[in-house]
Amino acid sequence: MASQPSLSDLGRAKFARRAPAALSELAGPEHGTVSLPLHLAWSGLTTFDLDQPRLRMSYYRIVLAEGRHDDLVRYLNRSLLVSLWPTLRTLISRDVREVWERSFDELAHLAQAAA
Repeated sequence: MASQPSLSDLGRAKFARRAPAALSELAGPEHGTVSLPLHLAWSGLTTFDLDQPRLRMSYYRIVLAEGRHDDLVRYLNRSLLVSLWPTLRTLISRDVREVWERSFDELAHLAQAAA
């Protein structure tokens, strides 16, 4: 009898399907105010000033957790993601963190350096 995948396995598979093929695909804004659509920011704030560190971190947490592939490449910025990763990785779910660090060596190296 085949065992059922765990909820964590299913979660990681979902996030892996959404992830971009390369961090260079992430072409979102670096500065300014961004309004997220309701399918991403369905609870609480929907507009984020990326020049405010707390709001920028919240924005990245939301997009990583809720975003589909098209959302990730539209709203995330490669340079910002890399600079935020050492802290951001501690604020997102284990499933999201594992998928992104397995998919992108650059993020995995940042995680090792932060440890």
